[in-house]
Amino acid sequence: MIDELRPGLKRWTGPHPDWKPEEDELDESYRPVASLLYRGPEALVLVDPLVPDELWPALDREVAEAALPVVVLTTIHWHSRSRDAVVERYAAELDRLPDGVRSFPAERQQEQVLWLEEPRALVFGDAVLGDQSGGLRVCPWFKFDHERARTVEALRPLLELPVDLVLPAHGNVVLSDGREALARALEA
Repeated sequence: MIDELRPGLKRWTGPHPDWKPEEDELDESYRPVASLLYRGPEALVLVDPLVPDELWPALDREVAEAALPVVVLTTIHWHSRSRDAVVERYAAELDRLPDGVRSFPAERQQEQVLWLEEPRALVFGDAVLGDQSGGLRVCPWFKFDHERARTVEALRPLLELPVDLVLPAHGNVVLSDGREALARALEA
């Protein structure tokens, strides 16, 4: 099921294809992984799409109704998921930032944070997660403290944006006061 968060901004979740809880610091509540659909000014943007078979008809309708070129963006290389199938199915462009979308380096495994201008939303791959209590947390998967510090410093400029929503790939979303939630996470 594709849920509308704001006009032109939709999200769906599905089970993580490679979930291994015994190797992870996160509990089962983080198993669902999110994908996004954003109807921008010049393109229909799909971020980190993971499309189960039963969702293809709904996604086909979204693409047809948008009547825009499709662009697929990947926040981090291992979030390729259904990316290639989406590119082939919709003759989509891969990793071209259309109008209304900007990217910022997270300084973590070549991860990019996406800024969707119109809905005022930040989209994270793994650098920031929902904390399962309505807020956010910085990724716990750093091997060294200096790596975490480097990512936190790379994310601080995002606080200059007028952020309303924060949409992590794992954990809860933040649908209001996103800038404040991100600031708290970076300070923790």
